[in-house]
Amino acid sequence: QVQLVESGGGLVQAGGSLRLSCAASGFTMGDYAMGWFRQAPGKQREGVSCISKNDGSTYYSESVEGRFTISRDDAKNTVSLQMNNLKPEDAAVYYCAASWGETAQPMCVRWYAIRSWGRGAPVTVSS
Repeated sequence: QVQLVESGGGLVQAGGSLRLSCAASGFTMGDYAMGWFRQAPGKQREGVSCISKNDGSTYYSESVEGRFTISRDDAKNTVSLQMNNLKPEDAAVYYCAASWGETAQPMCVRWYAIRSWGRGAPVTVSS
């Protein structure tokens, strides 16, 4: 059974940094693409950043490109999202997800097809 548990969310001032982590269990993470998604109140869920299995190729949404960095450690079954220079519009609940057979960009774009989600970690950015 796939289990994904996010940690590291919280309150930060605009311009600050946070690091989100996702602990994966119940499956072989190395066989899956992994990703981070977010949903702000009243808005649709969106793909923030995803990372493929094997070659570790990455995808970032335009809104976070250059500020966020995704990484994975298959030996430790963790995937992380380093978020720098946070903006008020980054505030949302951030979700970790796993997708078998996908690569980074399709996973992030077709978020609605993903079946394995964590419970989410709230991120608040004060201006």
